[in-house]
Amino acid sequence: MTATDQSEDIAALAKGGRTNVAGFVLRLGARIPFLFIAGHMYGAELVGRFAIAVVVVEFAALLATLGLKRGLAQALSSTQRPHNHVVFDALALATIASLLASLALFAFPEAMYPNSAIGGLDRFFPLIILAPALSDVSLAALAYRHDVKASVTARAVIEPWTLSIFAFVFSFFTHKDGLVLAYVASMVAALTASIVPLIRSYGVPHGWSPHVGQLWQMTRANTPLAGADALEWGSRNVDRLILGTLFPPSVVGIYYMAQQVASLPQKLKTSFDPILGPVVTQSLARGDLAAIARQVRQVAFWIIAAQLALAITASIPREGVMATIGPQFVSGAAAMVFLLFAEVFASTGAVSESALVYMARHRNLLVSMSMLALQIALSFALILALRAAGYGVTVQAAGAPVALMLVLLLTSFIKAWMLGRLLGSSVSPMRWPLVWAACAGALVGGAFALLPPGWRWAQVSIGVAATLAAYLFVIWRYAFGPEDRALFSKMPSAEEATLPNEGGFIR
Repeated sequence: MTATDQSEDIAALAKGGRTNVAGFVLRLGARIPFLFIAGHMYGAELVGRFAIAVVVVEFAALLATLGLKRGLAQALSSTQRPHNHVVFDALALATIASLLASLALFAFPEAMYPNSAIGGLDRFFPLIILAPALSDVSLAALAYRHDVKASVTARAVIEPWTLSIFAFVFSFFTHKDGLVLAYVASMVAALTASIVPLIRSYGVPHGWSPHVGQLWQMTRANTPLAGADALEWGSRNVDRLILGTLFPPSVVGIYYMAQQVASLPQKLKTSFDPILGPVVTQSLARGDLAAIARQVRQVAFWIIAAQLALAITASIPREGVMATIGPQFVSGAAAMVFLLFAEVFASTGAVSESALVYMARHRNLLVSMSMLALQIALSFALILALRAAGYGVTVQAAGAPVALMLVLLLTSFIKAWMLGRLLGSSVSPMRWPLVWAACAGALVGGAFALLPPGWRWAQVSIGVAATLAAYLFVIWRYAFGPEDRALFSKMPSAEEATLPNEGGFIR
C-alpha cells in the first residue's frame, strides 16, 4: 500500500469523523428535551414501564433486519444484479421478519410488560416493529453509496424531535399511553425520512420480484452478522431487562434515564460505522492487513478520547446532571457514572469488531455470546449479593452497570487481541497522554466538586466547561499528531452532519 493510499484512508476516516461531530451535537440537542419532558411530565414509573417495552420492541426490530445493517454493503459489493433489486430483496426480508416478530409479541405482550398490568394500547405496540427495521435497511443502503446525510435527517432531527413534541402533546390527553404513542409517531416519521431518499437514490426497481432462493441465501450469509448485532445490542440492554424482572418500574425508570445520559458517548462509536466499514472492506480486498490495524487504532483512539472527555465531565457533577432530568432521578447518579466508563472501556472492542465481523465472524460471535452470558450471570450475582447484604434498591440496581462495565473491559481485551493476531499488528489505541488528560480533567473537576451544595449550579455550568478545557488542552498538546488534528481541520456545517445508521432513538 502506498503512502498516498494510507493518507487517503485516514482522510476518509477523518472526513467521516468531522461530519459526525456535528451530527452528534445535533443528536445531543434533540435528546435533552425528551429526557426533560419524560422525567418531569411522566415520572419514573411510567418511564420505566415504557423503557422495558421499548427494549423488547427494538430488540425484535434489530433481529428483523437479519444483519443487513452491516451485511447489505457486502451483498451490494459482490453482486452483478441491479443494486435496487438487491436493496428491495433486503427490504422484503426485513418486512417478513418484522411481521413475524410483531405477531409473536402481539400474542404474548407479557414479554414487553413483565412487571405491570396490560391494558389500553399495550398489545398493539409491537406493530411498530416494521418501521425501525425498514428504516435501518434503507439507511444502510444509502450509507453504501456514502449518502449518510439521510441519517442525520432521520435520526438527529425528525425522529427525536417528533418524539419530544408528541410526548409533550400526548401528556395532556393520554398520560398512560403518551410515551408509547410518541414513540410510534417518531418511528413512522423516521421511516418516511429514510424511504424517500432511498427511492431517490436507487430508483424504483423495475422488473423486480422477490426470489425465494436468493432471499434465503442472503439470510444464511448474514446470520453471523445478525448474531453479532444482536449480541452487541443485548450487552447494552439486557441490564434493563434484568432490572425489569427484579425491581418495580420506578427503579427501571431511574436507571433508564441514567442509561440515556450515558449512552450519548456510544453514538460517537456508531457514528463511524458508515465510513469505517467500507474502508475496512476495501483494505481487505487489497489484502492490506497493516492498513486495517492502522485504521482501527486511529478510530478507536478518536472515540476513546472523546468518550473519556464526556465521562469525566459528566461524572464529577453527576447528581447535578441527573437532577436536571427530575429530582426523583438523582439516585441514578452512580449508575450513570458506571455506564459512562463502560462506554469508554467498550470502545476498543467495538471498533475491533468492525473488522472481526468480516475476518473471523464465527469466532467473534462465539466471544460475544460468551461475554453476554457472563454479563447476565455477573449482573444477577452482584444484585442478589447486594440484596442479601441488606442494601437498598438503588445500590442493588447498581450491580447491573458494574457488571456491564467489567464485562465490556474484558471483551475489549479479548477482541483487540484476536484482531491483532489476525492482522499481525497491535490494534491498541492507548496513548499515555490519555491518562495525563484524564488526571488533569479530574483535578479541575474535583476542585469544583468541593464547592458547597448551594453552588451546584457552578459545578454543572462552570465546572463542566473548566474540566473539559483542561482535558482537551492536554489531549491536543500532547496526544494529537498530524493525522489526529486532521479530524478538526475543516469542521462541517449542520447540513453536512452525519449520524450512525443504527435505528432507534432510545438505544
